[in-house]
Amino acid sequence: MSRIAVIGGGPGGMMAAVAAAEKGHRVDLFDSNEKLGKKLYITGKGRCNLTNAVDISDYFDNIVHNHSFLYSALYSYTNTDFMAFLEKNGVPLKIERGDRVFPVSDKSSDVIGAFKMALKHNRCQVHLNTKITGLLIENNNINGILLENGEKRNYDAVILATGGKSYPSTGSDGNAFKILKKYGHEITSLAPGLVPINTKEDWPRDLQGLSLKNVTLTLSKKTPKGQKKVKSMLGEMLFTHFGISGPLVLSLSSDMSGDIKDYSLELDLKPALSMEQMDARIQRDFLKYQNKDFGNALGDLLPAKMIPVMVDLSGIDPVAKVNQITKEQRNKLVACFKQLKIGIAGLRDFNEAIITVGGVNVKEVDPGTMESKRVKNLYIAGEMLDVDALTGGYNIQIAVSTGWLAGNAVE
Repeated sequence: MSRIAVIGGGPGGMMAAVAAAEKGHRVDLFDSNEKLGKKLYITGKGRCNLTNAVDISDYFDNIVHNHSFLYSALYSYTNTDFMAFLEKNGVPLKIERGDRVFPVSDKSSDVIGAFKMALKHNRCQVHLNTKITGLLIENNNINGILLENGEKRNYDAVILATGGKSYPSTGSDGNAFKILKKYGHEITSLAPGLVPINTKEDWPRDLQGLSLKNVTLTLSKKTPKGQKKVKSMLGEMLFTHFGISGPLVLSLSSDMSGDIKDYSLELDLKPALSMEQMDARIQRDFLKYQNKDFGNALGDLLPAKMIPVMVDLSGIDPVAKVNQITKEQRNKLVACFKQLKIGIAGLRDFNEAIITVGGVNVKEVDPGTMESKRVKNLYIAGEMLDVDALTGGYNIQIAVSTGWLAGNAVE
């Protein structure tokens, strides 16, 4: 039996602690917050999209960076394993659109409660409001940890799962990266991931609070040879006081790197229709409302809040009679529906990012155990690693899978 310290009380750390304790080790779990799972409380707007129910082989298509590193972790502890763990600990689950998995109660606190139950059952000692400021390392072997109050504690192994830099108010402040750098670990460039976007235009702000479903958003990048399409996705988006957010926007934000100003977005409000079909649909509506003002003829095609914005973007006089609108004007309106340009002024910062892009270079971590290749008996799990995925529950699954693998690998 070994003495194990797990640093970080998020899903990765809690799972690592449970896994190590189930093997018979004595486990101390440390977290700098006043409660465990602080970031989980706000996940999915408090509902906690905890994993995704697709076949585990499909996970890798949704992992943006270093997906091959995660084969061992995701196949060793799958989404079905995690779902069974939660149901065993009193959390019935449901599967929603996009195979996203939530607790039936829609309460993230129930998921945290399941972890707490497992920690208590396995006699894990939990230390809250306890910050770790250093590691005790000698001859590239870890011997323990240094607490903020100056106390040194000896351990046979340490598992780091402190998260990245996103939502620093939840404890993910990036300090563990600084500690690892001291001992030779390479930390790749850190950037906000799954983050909302500031727009160049003002009109998205005029639509604050409006949510659109079943729209397509396409991300393009300026290259020496012209605009190059990066990715196109169908789903939901939200207009905000600074620009745009929602699942589509968050996912596409992870595909941007380097100079953000090189990127642009194009919104298709009616992806089920071709340009010709869109024009035909508008003509039908125009025939229906032929004696009305243009500003009053779009009610069948758009949410009420969006009509004045689209009228303005089309350049057509809102009081012009529908039967007077030219083909050229109509073509411009079709383009507004199908190819609405959105300029990117920048990404929101780490305070609003769901995850962190970048982290500990995975080449320095054993993918089969999560043990550091630089420091023996030091394990690294969860968002600290340079791996990240799209929205939909994938990132939490990565955290628990890598945490479980680390906890099981400790000798």
